[in-house]
Amino acid sequence: MLRNIDDARFWNRIARKYATHPIKDLDGYDRTLDRICHFLSGTDSVLELGCGTGTTALKLAPHVRRILATDASSEMIAIARERASAQACENVEFATATSDCVPAPDSAFDAVLAFNMLHLIADRASLFSDVHRLLKPGGVFISKTPCLSEMNPLIRLAVPVMRLLGKAPTSVAFFSATELESELMHAGFTIVERGRHGSGRKDARIFFVARETDSAPRTLNEP
Repeated sequence: MLRNIDDARFWNRIARKYATHPIKDLDGYDRTLDRICHFLSGTDSVLELGCGTGTTALKLAPHVRRILATDASSEMIAIARERASAQACENVEFATATSDCVPAPDSAFDAVLAFNMLHLIADRASLFSDVHRLLKPGGVFISKTPCLSEMNPLIRLAVPVMRLLGKAPTSVAFFSATELESELMHAGFTIVERGRHGSGRKDARIFFVARETDSAPRTLNEP
């Protein structure tokens, strides 16, 4: 999760505008939701990290027992709570928190979700360690992440300019899908599904389902 106070302030500032943005690729989003639901059940307790304004948590709520959805931005959480109230959704709880201070005991969740946020994390190894701690043995970590290294190379030049203009957060990480998969395996996860669900010819957002297998990091050459 975002541990940088400046990043939390950035998302607080743009939260209301962010909430008005429509989902750009609705068909791809629906494909992702379908695959997520394949790994969830009606008895599951689920944690979503970086839930933003709560769109995905509220869509998944009918498919699970309960969801705790967290974000470092208090303004994003305020919007999410408004949406939950408007939809009379009672099995989703929204909380302002980062992965290291989730208001839940260890091994509390059957699944941990993180969408469109791993590229905003400076220390992904610490986040993966938190995910391990929060998952029940054999639980799943499900993510969908923009791999900025697979996008137009000019984005590397654009990000610093966007920061100066207040249009981008401080923490923005560049990696490929292959690099992210290696990080997950090194962190002790087994990849059980990978995919790209976008409707266009090229999709830089990689979808991973990773099962918790052990609590100790692996070396990169282990299976």
